[in-house]
Amino acid sequence: MMGENTLPDLKIDERLPEMTLVYGHPESLQHRSTHYCPGCSHGTAHRVIAEVLDEMGIRERTIMVAPVGCAVFAYEYFNVDACVAAHGRAPAMATGVKRVLPGHVVFTYQGDGDLASIGGNEIIHAAVRSEPITVIFINNTVYGMTGGQMAPTSLPGQVTTSSPHGRNPITQGYPIHMTEMLAMMPGVSYAVRRSLHSPAEIRKAKKAIRLAFECQLRGLGLAVVEILGSCPTNWRLDPVAALAHIRDRVMPIFPLGDYKVADELKK
Repeated sequence: MMGENTLPDLKIDERLPEMTLVYGHPESLQHRSTHYCPGCSHGTAHRVIAEVLDEMGIRERTIMVAPVGCAVFAYEYFNVDACVAAHGRAPAMATGVKRVLPGHVVFTYQGDGDLASIGGNEIIHAAVRSEPITVIFINNTVYGMTGGQMAPTSLPGQVTTSSPHGRNPITQGYPIHMTEMLAMMPGVSYAVRRSLHSPAEIRKAKKAIRLAFECQLRGLGLAVVEILGSCPTNWRLDPVAALAHIRDRVMPIFPLGDYKVADELKK
């Protein structure tokens, strides 16, 4: 007869069924809190890149190059070898690293103010040379770190600290479509645009990042994945509204899609 405080004689597997780990912290990410603004999509981008590195088993031979801008803090979060480039010069530094260490996987992590502005010349010539590097290009249509100024990718009519009345294409030009430009170059084997505004699109972005790394492993030339991200602080929106802004305002100007995919990657 069981006493009032006696536990029933249960087998351990009946009380605590065997559990299977289905998800864990990526080895390619450090265990630390983010400093990015609430709703910033850099953290999401870091996560999917880290998952790809882990799943492909290439973390130990991966080197990241991050330049000036919000992207530069990536070295605080990725658990890979990394170096910091001058503003816009990540493709040049990545070129040198890859040529010295051809057996390593080298990728740049760049924002739109960096890659499409001061770094425009660098990425174009890396593409012309067909450098076998992977470029992750985060486009949030604004200079995030330095105060929310108009970027080369800012939308027509977008209000920024340097275009308080909205970007006027007549006096300030139109947004630069870097991925479409790079796709036209023979040295580029993979050029696509994805987004992080929904779970479905995040999964597609992850798949694109994996293909971009596969492009490098196969020696097919330069691969670029442009990712539309959010900047709630400088857009003056809450995090949820910022995701809707990507879908409703940014994507019509920067359509998602595959602009160039080498035949070898389609097999």
